[in-house]
Amino acid sequence: MNTYTSSASALGRVLLALIFVISGLGKIAAPVGTVAYIEMTSLPLPWLAYLGAVIIEVGGGLLLAVGYQTRLVAGVTAGFTIATALAFHYNFGDQNQAIHFLKNIALAGGLLQVVAFGSGHFSVDAWLGRPASGRISIGDRQRA
Repeated sequence: MNTYTSSASALGRVLLALIFVISGLGKIAAPVGTVAYIEMTSLPLPWLAYLGAVIIEVGGGLLLAVGYQTRLVAGVTAGFTIATALAFHYNFGDQNQAIHFLKNIALAGGLLQVVAFGSGHFSVDAWLGRPASGRISIGDRQRA
């Protein structure tokens, strides 16, 4: 991986992570309002859903930004992002909700690119010599 590709990969991870970290910090700043919003969807255990969202958004966002356990974190975050699109942004009659749905789906697509191609050389995974820092092969999976 050349310097340009490694730099683009690192910048892409940070930009993807930004929305999750900022959103998670917003949830921490307004827990009651966030839980009330979750309750409106009739999801069970809204406080548990709130806690899970904060952990995935802040924790996952920070891990993604630095490139630690990158493929796993990106995969979990992609699943979370698709789930939130389906649970919260399903009203396509509301243009704002339709845009949020498509934004979440696009974010999941970007995260799946990280799953597919790894964290790149400018990452904690690369510094630790993990196979998740580059392309993964069947041999890498068998050794993991």
